[in-house]
Parts: sequence; C-alpha cells; structure tokens
Amino acid sequence: MVSKLSLFRANSLPFPVFSSYSARFIHKPYPKPKTLIFCVFSSNLSSTTVPYGPSLLKGKKPLVDDLRLASIGRDRDAHRSKIGDLDESIETGVLLNEDEFTRVFEISAIRVPAKDCFALENRLRGHLLNWPRIRNIARVPGDEIEEDVVKLLGRETEDEEEDSIVDSVDRRIRGKAEGDGERLSSVLHRDKLARTFNSTGYLKFRNLAKISRPKRKRKTEKATERKEKENGSRRNEMAVVEVVDARGGAEDFEGLLGEGYGSRGRWRGSTRLLLLDEKYSGEQVEDLPEAIKVLFAEAKITDVSLSFELVKCRVTLFYDYWPMIEILEAVLPKGIVVPSAFEMVGHIAHLNLRDEHLPYKRLIAKVVLDKNQPKIQTVVNKIDPIHNDFRTMQLEVLAGNHSLVTLVVENGLRFHVDLARVYWNSKLGTERQRLLLGFDQNDVVCDVFAGVGPIALAAARIVKRVYANDLNPHAVEFMEQNSVVNKLEKRIEIFNMDGRRFIKAMFSSEKGRKVTQVVMNLPKDAAESLDAFRGVYNDRPRDEGLSFPTIHVYGFSKAPDPEFDFHERIRIALSEVAVDVKMRKVRLVAPGKWMLCASFILPKSVAFSRKNLSYVD
Repeated sequence: MVSKLSLFRANSLPFPVFSSYSARFIHKPYPKPKTLIFCVFSSNLSSTTVPYGPSLLKGKKPLVDDLRLASIGRDRDAHRSKIGDLDESIETGVLLNEDEFTRVFEISAIRVPAKDCFALENRLRGHLLNWPRIRNIARVPGDEIEEDVVKLLGRETEDEEEDSIVDSVDRRIRGKAEGDGERLSSVLHRDKLARTFNSTGYLKFRNLAKISRPKRKRKTEKATERKEKENGSRRNEMAVVEVVDARGGAEDFEGLLGEGYGSRGRWRGSTRLLLLDEKYSGEQVEDLPEAIKVLFAEAKITDVSLSFELVKCRVTLFYDYWPMIEILEAVLPKGIVVPSAFEMVGHIAHLNLRDEHLPYKRLIAKVVLDKNQPKIQTVVNKIDPIHNDFRTMQLEVLAGNHSLVTLVVENGLRFHVDLARVYWNSKLGTERQRLLLGFDQNDVVCDVFAGVGPIALAAARIVKRVYANDLNPHAVEFMEQNSVVNKLEKRIEIFNMDGRRFIKAMFSSEKGRKVTQVVMNLPKDAAESLDAFRGVYNDRPRDEGLSFPTIHVYGFSKAPDPEFDFHERIRIALSEVAVDVKMRKVRLVAPGKWMLCASFILPKSVAFSRKNLSYVD
C-alpha cells in the first residue's frame, strides 16, 4: 500500500522540549564516499517543559553495568543484523551510537497475582502508566510456571503438595498412573497396547504409531504463535521492565517475590506488575490515591496479601522505542528543519532533502530505515529535477538495498515499478481514484501518457476498452507486465509512440470512433499537446455519427490566477476561444505552483478545424 506522511516541520515547533538539545558533528561539509559521521550528544539537558510520557530529556542515561543488565533477554544482535550499523549496502558508513538513546525511568508498580491482573487493570486504569507502546501490565521474569506443571501440581493441600508432586511424577514414569485415576501418557498407553495378548495372540494395531503422535497444529494456530513471538521480541527490543529493591539494589529481587522470600520457603504463584503513573514514583502506600489504598486494604483481608505489594521498578527504553522525529530532533543541529515526511513507493522511501540536509543525508536515511522496517527496505533521495522526456528521476540510494524495482498496490491493483527507468507519483493516487469515478461501463478510454498504467489498468476493470500509450519503452514494458499480473490484458491495447502521433493515429482509425474519454496526465506538456486534436475529423463527413470525447488534461501553473492561466493555454493550443472547461485544483506541488485538471468536451469546430496545424509528424 502506498502511503504518505505529514509535511516538514522545524525542530523548534511546536515542542519546546527539543530546543535544549545540542549535538556536534565531526564531518566535512559534504562527506565523500567512505566518510564516517560520528554523532556525539551532550549530557547537559534541561527539562523545564516536557510533555506527558517518556522523553529523551526526562530519562536518565544508564551506567555501563545497568545497560548490560537491561539488555538481558533483548535480542539486539539479531535486530541489528537486520539493519546493520555498518551495512555493506550503505556506501558511506554512519556511526550512530544507539546506546546514547537508552533512557531509564524509575516508577512504582503493584505486584498482583496473574489471574487478577486484568480485572485490576480495568479498575485502576486512570492511575496506570499510559505510555505509548508500553503495556500497563508487565511480566515478572523468574516468577512464571508452565501450564503443564500447574496441572501436574493438582489441588493438594500445602502440607501434602510437595510429596504429592513427587509421587505423581514417579507413578507416571513407571506407568502406574491408572491407579490414582490419572491417564497414562500416550507413549505408555501405546506400549501397553502393544504388549496386550489374547486368544489370537499379540494384538496388531494398524494405526498404533498415530496414538502417540502429537496432534498437528492448525495453520491459524501456528500463525498466531508466530505473531505472538514476533510481537514479544519486538516489545523486548524497545523496552525492559525490571524490579529493584527498595534500597536500590539492581540485582536483589526481594521486591519481585515478596519480603523474606528466602525464609518464606514456598513459591506463591505467578504474578504480574501493574505499572503506576510516573507521578507516583517513590510514593508510599499511604500517599497513593484512595483507589489504590482500597486494594491494599482488601488484600489484607484475603489470602493474596503475600503476593500483593508495592514495588519499585525500572523501565529502560532503548533506541527502538523512540520515534523517528524525536531521534532526528536530537541528532540534527539546532535550527535545521527536520525532514519528517517521505513518499512511500512499495518498499522504497523517497526523500526530498534540502541543501542543508545533504551533509547528514546518510544519517537521516539510517534513522528513516531503522524506524520503518520491515515496510521500508530502501531509502533514496532525488538529486536532480526532472528534465528528460521520460520524466524519470535521478535518485541516490542512501540506505538499505540498491533495488529500485518494487511492487505498489493501488486501487486493488498490483503495479511493478522501477523508479530508475519509469515515473511514479504516489501522491496522485487520490486524484486517479477521483477520475475513475467518472467512468462507466459504456466508456472507451484513451490514455495518452499512461506510464506503467495506474489509470489505464484501473479503468480497464470498469469500461469497455482501454487504449494506452507512452513514449517510454520501459514504461510500456512494465505496463504490459502489469496488465498480465492483474489479468486485464484482454481489455487493454498498449502502444509506444509520441503523444501527438498517438492522438492522430487513434482518431484517424476506426477505433477513434468509439472513444468517449481521453486522459492526458503529463502536466508539463499535456496542454501544449492539445494541438494534435485540431482537424482530427477532417477526413470524415460532418454528418457521420462521430463521438466527441471528454478530454481530461493536467498541467502546472505558477500564475497568480492559475485557473485562468491554464484555461488560456488550452484555448491557445486548440485555437478556439469558446471552450467550456471545468477546472479544479489538484494539489500544491511547490510554493506558488499548482497542479490543475481541466475537463472539457472536444469542440466540433476544433475536430474539423482547417487551420494550419503546428503538429509535425
């Protein structure tokens, strides 16, 4: 799916949080290949005004030992191998120290039994830690038990619990489980059947092996488990929650399992942590809101008091947690506009960096790639304006793989696109959809500048017939491929010629008699190409039943009155003053530069014009 993000915004707006950031770069004005940019962050950060929630300004930088402990269980190496700090695909290395973005926050949490955590979460939702992408409920490492073991424990009393566990396991090992009403394991059950003897001898079971074979998991169950595993690893990569002792010990987990855990001598069950709002950090029970005090009062009455307590926690947020804008705000020098928007074309992120960004283009590209994987696999920047007739862009690969061939899905169709050889603009997806709403099943469409076929192929699903043309042979090749991929090759006819020649050839043939819609989506030259319609019906009798198609032409205008300016250019190209045009603005492509769409029915006087034509074959 093609999507686009918001526009650029300066790093001084609207968040004063980042105004105190300072960074210095050891670099040359424009880094040459193999030049490294080192990012060093200052530690004198002030947090006078900060928004709610975590911030790079509010958190503390961990010590080396703390960082090592917080990274336990976090698959950082696997994640980094996916991105690569010094990836071979990036010609110019960018050393971005991701540990500089690790922040530690001290908060309080309520340790509760796992079976009650969701009910208590709903009850205390207004007092919990509502940070983005951080769950209010945290698991407690080392305080878990497998479900199979829980079933094995049974419901014995506490005095007989330990002995019963040993006896039950012993009976299962020796195959004596039937005596106490428990089922034999599948392996022992199969072995027992194999040794059964009667009047016919030993029993032979044809499907004996299937008895002990594990049941196959359904595809949905496998997909769910895989998704949960991926989500869990991704969550571990961005944040780690640890329980610390009230005295501040980093490796003392008394607060995890309750006071006097060593003397208590018995495991009290699986627990969870309800993370409280950051404003309650360091508070005692008597200083907490009444809703929380009531819970502790209820816990004293019931038997959950031993596993219900207030503990201190440490939440460590890593580089993966912070959004792209916040990272760029921190690493770019003060006063530089942060490039917070890019166009997505399949797996490619297309940037339009300003001159002030060029010294940091590799750094910006790495952050964009890190924060948008796996959806984004390549980051490119347009280095020159479009000047050639094929309207192909000069792109520079800044990060990721070097493949510019991608798959774009638009309007339910799949388009293979090579940005190095053809033109594609995802920002026009809405305009293309609007244009298609005006077509019906009786129309015959002629797309003069079709490109890889975003309009032509989408129209082929609606109308009778489509005739598509483009000057770029690579675009024609991709359009033919896309027509086959989308199973529309029988409803579209593709040509490779100049736009004016295509118009003349089409309307001088029998095919032109049935054309009802003409699309000319080449804003740079489409208006001037309208002169090809002058005299297209001169070789036909005027009383013959000819159709005069509706023409949709796109163009740019920098004039103070863009609609009037574009209308005048259409009149000049057609050499006709009385042209009833429906004009609309499509979008603002640059300051003072509008893209417009003009729709009008081809005038009969233009189609039978005898004036000298400017078109040269």
